[in-house]
Amino acid sequence: MFNHAELRERVCEANRELVRAGLVTLTFGNASGVDFAAGVLAIKPSGVAYDELQPDAIVVVDLETGELVAGEGRPSSDTPTHAVLYRCFDGVGGIVHTHSRAATAWAQARREIPCFGTTHADHFRGPVPVTRPLAPAEIRGDYEERTGDVIVETFERQGLDPLETPAVLVASHGPFAWGPDVAQAVENAIALELVAELALHTLALKVEAPVLDDDLRERHFSRKHGPAAYYGQPQ
Repeated sequence: MFNHAELRERVCEANRELVRAGLVTLTFGNASGVDFAAGVLAIKPSGVAYDELQPDAIVVVDLETGELVAGEGRPSSDTPTHAVLYRCFDGVGGIVHTHSRAATAWAQARREIPCFGTTHADHFRGPVPVTRPLAPAEIRGDYEERTGDVIVETFERQGLDPLETPAVLVASHGPFAWGPDVAQAVENAIALELVAELALHTLALKVEAPVLDDDLRERHFSRKHGPAAYYGQPQ
């Protein structure tokens, strides 16, 4: 029988890290992790204060049906969005949603974050995309699930690899970031907020600032990602 304890501990720690990183205000945001073999995801319960969060409060739900598997709280209202991304994005094992200030500002402006420099290119292979706004019928229906659908649609339409661009801005809403596991998803959410803030400062200094040239962008991304990566220590 599947032991939920380890997954819940990892997800609890990831949610706490969002607070330490300054990405959370009040109870806004959530982190989740998935176990595909068991067919479940674990996520922060809805509306629970972060300073009250303990591993046994983390909610575990069925990845396909959303039915409660473990825990007594109500799962985050964003759970259906997370489930869609896990089902559609190969290699994603952890997801983070926040309302961090700079990234949310870009989402509210409905603008992608351009790649202005190497800090951005170290984490994202090109601009961080923004989704189209949801249609009224999508908002009135299964809103959170449709939010996941519009993220997937954005990546399919633009031909993006979710593991090379591990973040998105949902128009008028806020950012989602992900990674192979929930710890990496948190790291990508932290990087996303930094590059969003740097982009705002860049445009404040120079409205027509040029984006990073392709050669330098690719060199910086490939230093950290893929078979030619050489940043850091060997595993």
